[in-house]
Formats: sequence, C-alpha cells, structure tokens
Amino acid sequence: MIRWKLPLLLLVVFGYLQYSLWYGKNNVYDYRDNVEMLASLRADNEKLKARNEQMFAEINDLQRGSEAIEERARSHLGMVKANEYFYRIIIDSDSKKR
Repeated sequence: MIRWKLPLLLLVVFGYLQYSLWYGKNNVYDYRDNVEMLASLRADNEKLKARNEQMFAEINDLQRGSEAIEERARSHLGMVKANEYFYRIIIDSDSKKR
C-alpha cells in the first residue's frame, strides 16, 4: 500500500511544481519578459547617464571660465567683440554647380 502512495505523491508534487513553473505566478514567461525589460531599462539608463555627464561637463565649463560663455555666445547668438568684424559668406547653389 505504501509502495504506490509515495510515487503517486511524488508525481503530484512534481506536477504541481511544473505547473507553477510554467503557468503560475512569476512563471518562466514573466521571467523572460522581465529580463528583456531590465536590459531595455539598463540601456536607457546608460544613455541618460551619458547625457547627464555631458550636461555636468558643460555646466562646469560655464561656471569656471568666461571662455566657454564667450564661445557659446559667439556660436549660438552670433555676437562679436568691439573692434571686430563679422563676415558671412553665402554661396549660391548656382555657383556650387559650376
């Protein structure tokens, strides 16, 4: 009588464990989805870290010296110093073809 109860009990326990592994809460499919989402979030975080480092470097440049401020004013705002001339050379599209 005990000979057939133990294998049956082990089979039921094994079946329950397999069911919970494949179809229960936190199953294999959920684990795979979570791993993919984690990889995506890590990639996004790396991009954000790189952007933050670039912004901190730019902030430090602007806080430490006037050269960075001057360079930004010249390149983005088109400012010139006193006794300085600004020349803009515009090439026509017709002259490019010749």
